[in-house]
Amino acid sequence: MKPTRTSKAWMREHVNDPFVQKARREGYRSRAAYKLMEIDDRDRLLQPGTRVVDLGAAPGGWSQVARQRMGKRGQVVAIDLLPMDPLDGVGFFQGDFHDQVMREKLKEALGGEADLVLSDLAPNISGLALYDQARAAELWDAALGFSVNLLQRDGKFLVKVFHGGDFESYVKRMRGIFETVATRKPAASRGRSSEVYLLGKTLRPGAVERWSAEEGRVD
Repeated sequence: MKPTRTSKAWMREHVNDPFVQKARREGYRSRAAYKLMEIDDRDRLLQPGTRVVDLGAAPGGWSQVARQRMGKRGQVVAIDLLPMDPLDGVGFFQGDFHDQVMREKLKEALGGEADLVLSDLAPNISGLALYDQARAAELWDAALGFSVNLLQRDGKFLVKVFHGGDFESYVKRMRGIFETVATRKPAASRGRSSEVYLLGKTLRPGAVERWSAEEGRVD
């Protein structure tokens, strides 16, 4: 397929992006690594001994940062529909985190409930704004449901979201699940992008039951 003017402009911006260049110099798999670094500098999420799940992990930038910052202690388990090159100290599953069997495998690999769930998920962009926003919101909800059912009581959930029609309702849902919810906009997130990160800390009592009632199911 012949590159479009838009795709050429994106590629020029990407290649010239200072965080892309920095990631190449410093050996990180993606510029997104610096987003997690900045958030972790502020919120101290990646402590030695933490059990971490990285949703939508490929190519592995966030898993790479998690493993480095935690040292040899703790567990990092990653999952993606796409393949991911191996990372020392990171368990990887290629599959769908919606699948209950896969959830059980992730929990087994962790050795118990998670302390931290990371989600840098984003849908493939079609260019149709309403459709893309709806698909993104479905992923946010799926990641939240996964977290509710896997996190331990004092667990944390960091998720990428986008400002738009579903943003405020999603923040409200997270506040019903977590005792505190904070917004983060790291420097590596492009200024013109509508993406921000929401950080939920500590499940509210009855969060699992509340989520199951809202979804009309019991996971």
